[in-house]
Amino acid sequence: MKISDPRAMRALAHPLRLDLIDLLSRIGPATAAVCARHLGTTQASCSFHLRQLAKYGYVVEAESEDQRERPWRVADMEQSWSSSTDGVAAAELERVFVEREATRLLDWAQARPHAPKEWREAAFLSGVTAPLTAQELDELGDRLLEVLAPYIERTMGRAPVPDDARFVRILLTGAPLPDSPDSPGSPPSLG
Repeated sequence: MKISDPRAMRALAHPLRLDLIDLLSRIGPATAAVCARHLGTTQASCSFHLRQLAKYGYVVEAESEDQRERPWRVADMEQSWSSSTDGVAAAELERVFVEREATRLLDWAQARPHAPKEWREAAFLSGVTAPLTAQELDELGDRLLEVLAPYIERTMGRAPVPDDARFVRILLTGAPLPDSPDSPGSPPSLG
């Protein structure tokens, strides 16, 4: 799902709504009550936010054999947006997204010492600063997504999931650093 409507971006720019989409992506169809138990919030809050997500097509009602229940499922497992569409709405969505991801990283840093050894050793955190053109950065992002494609297929139910698999968050980012006098292509600093 490519999000271009500023109203849809603003609708998604809420931490609980992002949590609901993430949860439904992992556990499959669920009611507001089930979501509330998983997320430690109220059923009423989950119900309201699920309806808002449905209004913009992020979630849809799932089939249920019990007519008294109203389960929801994610409409599309992939959502992306472009900040060039609406700067203000996209910037807010990106801010909420980055804060959420930073919290996840900090939570893992705190939990890591207590995690099973194989997961402590497999987890990674890395960073690289390299001179790239805008075109090279775009190509790099595409290539990294190609590497992840087989694992994304598992999330979408199009490939088998190993019995010992856990959901793992992989965060990819490539953003230019602020210009400085020592940046490549800048005249050398004299002082």
